[in-house]
Amino acid sequence: MELDLSQKTALVGGSTQGIGLASAQELAMMGARCILISRNEEKLKAAVKTLDTTHGQQHGYLVADYANPDHVREVVAAFVKDNTVHILINNSGGPAGGPASKAKPEEFIAAFQQHLICNHIITLLVAEGMKKEGFGRIVNIISTSVKIPLKDLGVSNTIRGAVASWAKTMANELGQFGITVNNVLPGATGTERLDTILTNKSAKTGKSREEVEQEMMGEIPARRFGKPEEIAAMVAFLASPAAAYVNGTSIPVDGGRTGSI
Repeated sequence: MELDLSQKTALVGGSTQGIGLASAQELAMMGARCILISRNEEKLKAAVKTLDTTHGQQHGYLVADYANPDHVREVVAAFVKDNTVHILINNSGGPAGGPASKAKPEEFIAAFQQHLICNHIITLLVAEGMKKEGFGRIVNIISTSVKIPLKDLGVSNTIRGAVASWAKTMANELGQFGITVNNVLPGATGTERLDTILTNKSAKTGKSREEVEQEMMGEIPARRFGKPEEIAAMVAFLASPAAAYVNGTSIPVDGGRTGSI
């Protein structure tokens, strides 16, 4: 199985923590040069230092806030002017929780801009270089909610579904150029976002944090939460040469929790 990513450059969004950082770390171990994107420069500097360099890579970072698509465009455009991106990991923090029926229109707009619009902007900017190379891997880290909507995540469910549909469309259009577009759908994973969800649910229900955790894990056949590196392993495989014929898919990595096939 060909997993070597030497001489490949990966652009990884939301990569100072959680699944984004774990994905960058995995890609670096496979030989990729990783360019991290986030809004916090200090955290980016610290994250870059955790990346493997045994293949001689010189990793770097770009400071950009996905809440400002125009700034994202400016920053990424400046980078691709002199660099070819072979692998793009679209990843950004999820919208706040709550039922869709109580969400304000501006919440949907903000999430749409942060996720779908920024994904699209960056994809268009890197796709030309991928076409010239005859190699491209675009992996979107979304959510299992694109299979089955999750309770009290109304805005997230809506926007994640839109991203999944966009990704399938882009896969159909870019496949002929040797570019694949796939989605990784994490289930409950040990990140800061899960920590926030657990805390909020505990406060809302009056149950202890431990009770909430046990209830959530009881819905997962694996009876535990995932680890960021377990999600990253799927991301890295889809980014590899070995996954050349995997295109337009949405793959849950959730311990078996999603109820659909």
